[in-house]
Amino acid sequence: MFELNETHDPLRRSWVESANLPETDFPIQNLPFCMFMRNDGASRPGVAIGDSILDLVETTASNLIDKRFSSVVHNCVGRGLNALMKQDRNALSLLRRQLSDILAANSKKGESQRDRLLVQRDDVVFRLPAEIGGFSDFFTSLHHTERVGRVIRPDGPVPPNFRYMPIAYNSRASSVRASGEHVRRPNGQLRNEDGSVHFGPTKALDFELELGAFVGAGNDLGAPISIGQADEHVFGLCLLNDWSARDIQRWETFPLGPFLGKSLSTTISPFVVTMEAMAPFRVPALERPPGDPAPLPYLHSRADQQHGGIDLRMEAMIETRKMREGKVPPFRVTTANFKEMYWTFAQMLTHHTSNGCNLQTGDLIGSGTVSGPTNDSRACMAEITGGKHPINLPTGEARTWLLDDDDVVFRARAERQGHVSIGFGECRGRIAAASA
Repeated sequence: MFELNETHDPLRRSWVESANLPETDFPIQNLPFCMFMRNDGASRPGVAIGDSILDLVETTASNLIDKRFSSVVHNCVGRGLNALMKQDRNALSLLRRQLSDILAANSKKGESQRDRLLVQRDDVVFRLPAEIGGFSDFFTSLHHTERVGRVIRPDGPVPPNFRYMPIAYNSRASSVRASGEHVRRPNGQLRNEDGSVHFGPTKALDFELELGAFVGAGNDLGAPISIGQADEHVFGLCLLNDWSARDIQRWETFPLGPFLGKSLSTTISPFVVTMEAMAPFRVPALERPPGDPAPLPYLHSRADQQHGGIDLRMEAMIETRKMREGKVPPFRVTTANFKEMYWTFAQMLTHHTSNGCNLQTGDLIGSGTVSGPTNDSRACMAEITGGKHPINLPTGEARTWLLDDDDVVFRARAERQGHVSIGFGECRGRIAAASA
């Protein structure tokens, strides 16, 4: 993992005043990357700082960062951050230091060009942060597995293979969408209680609170990534909502797993928080319950066991049309922490490539639902309501499953004593009515 350096210094401040506020997601210690559009309509790479975006095109044009990054930034324009993501970690660390120096409170060169370099975050449109060639979604929370499994496998809720390997399925990269875009309620085959089958809109639309990881440097076909190298292949993290049509999913899943109940859409946050920014918040991997098998040797390393976990508090909120009209804040329905996950991202990548599968720069890895051990850390409606026990909202409304015009909002924050806390921004999607 990355070592702590001056970019993590809790005393470092920025000339961007909003970046020094304690409640900001984007202090100078964070510096997440994104793709955004200004008035000219061309998407370009940027860095979030306080309530603003540092335009990397203008930053390179002003010769404020090393010239080696000019072509990298240019290759991102109109595409995604892939050209940046594939850089080795030494280059990425150098760029982070230079960006931190430009934005630091004592940087006269940066501050003197404020009007050229910065644009207000509320004045831009965000795009997907990368060109995503592949998207694999894992199933790595023991607590989520147990709760969901009790419904369909009461005598054995956890599949025998779960404790031996990170389970995943290949989802659709083509339906990944940026935060803020609408999600259309899907139609599909549904099996009625009497055993008959019909086609129509899902009645059990759900969210899943997840963390996404973007692959940086990929691997060649036939050349697996070892557990000791896996961390170097993760560029950064984002929030991820794996929208799920539970009734469609239940009917279609056997024998080949999820399909149309999952591929309807996936919403991700626009900001990619780098692994170097997350360095202060790395913790030991989850300690396994007594009696559980140790990971097989190809999934085990001392470094990953010591630092493979991530202490990240994540929350999901629901905002209905009535709440928006009445200016009622979104209602938080769950709070979970990623450090409760049974498998680490390094183990996910290692297992994914263990058969020689090649991952490519910009590929997206979903963590699976980030459910914790307590009732208030259940991270999807299937766990929270079970389809039977509605959530009561402050407006007098209730939700067993999501309804049209509902917004689902994810947020996350990493905190540790002695360090400046950092956030991930917002991951938001509004449900649109099903097509006729």
